[in-house]
Amino acid sequence: MTASGRSAPAGRGAHINPPNRFNRVHAEDDLAHCEHDEELLAARDRPPTEYLADNSRTVVTENDSPDVSFRFSINPYRGCAHGCSYCYARPTHEYLGLSAGLDFETKVFVKHDAPALLREFLGRSGWQAETIVMSGVTDCYQPAEREFRVTRGCLEVLLEARQPVGIITKNALITRDLDILRKMAALGIVHVAVSVTTLDAELARTMEPRTSTPAARLRAIESLTEAGIPVRLMTAPIIPGLNDREIPALLNAGAEAGAQSAAYTLVRLPLTVKPVFLDWLDRSLPDSRERIERLVRETRGGKLNNSQFGERMRGSGEIAKQIRRVFQVFAARYHLDGDLPEYNRAAFRPPKPVNGQMRLF
Repeated sequence: MTASGRSAPAGRGAHINPPNRFNRVHAEDDLAHCEHDEELLAARDRPPTEYLADNSRTVVTENDSPDVSFRFSINPYRGCAHGCSYCYARPTHEYLGLSAGLDFETKVFVKHDAPALLREFLGRSGWQAETIVMSGVTDCYQPAEREFRVTRGCLEVLLEARQPVGIITKNALITRDLDILRKMAALGIVHVAVSVTTLDAELARTMEPRTSTPAARLRAIESLTEAGIPVRLMTAPIIPGLNDREIPALLNAGAEAGAQSAAYTLVRLPLTVKPVFLDWLDRSLPDSRERIERLVRETRGGKLNNSQFGERMRGSGEIAKQIRRVFQVFAARYHLDGDLPEYNRAAFRPPKPVNGQMRLF
């Protein structure tokens, strides 16, 4: 329930739209004149997901962050209906003139041309088949993928080119594409990282409202492993005072499901992620809010975020060190402290252009 006593947006991680940091004017709803209009208020409590066309003319992005293990990535969608309250990607919606709150999870931009743009990118002369990661920002298997199948279209191009790819997701929808992923695994060109943040289904439902349940994600790891696909368990993000105590159980569950490796990151609350996450704590865990915020600050030098390279993914201070030690001990115990197999880059071959004309050189 909101402060006004009426229900809040159902199935959404954010219940607010914090001001866009780039806009000079911010509109606030004034519903005093329609407080008795139950139909209007009910519609506001169930904001639909809008899908908008993204007409970007490039689809592969490049980063040079020393904290990120990959250089190239593809994000078929902007915004994400999963609605994770802690999602570090939320502020990217502000570049579109929208909010990092409800807008981020209800206004999703679809890159319909992504497969064709990817084909064009991989056909460039001089491309050396460096690993490309899908979902460096938003989840490529979010609910939109059921309808638009952009991710599957990209995978078809990647398979044709025998291009190494890493996939990060927290949605069991990935098992729909086992037919493609199995072929990629046989060529040694695919890794999958499945994020399991908690084993508590109720916590997941409120914190990550439109993701697959924890049990479904673990079943996805089983299915991927049985298909011969190398899988890494991502216990990410770790939120001090909330799910850090689950690290041993998460690693055990991942190992039993067949994961070969594991990794984690500490929660990051940059810019307008902060008000969304703190609002979620106020609503969902009011008795624990102060303690969780204090522990997060202890891992970030007294702040809620530290963007400094070398610390932003792992944090600093005694709490961060303790989390790191616990993770290392149990990753070793469950044989998840190794790496996944090397990609086979030698198999790469440029895909055929859309017009069917092959390159001469």
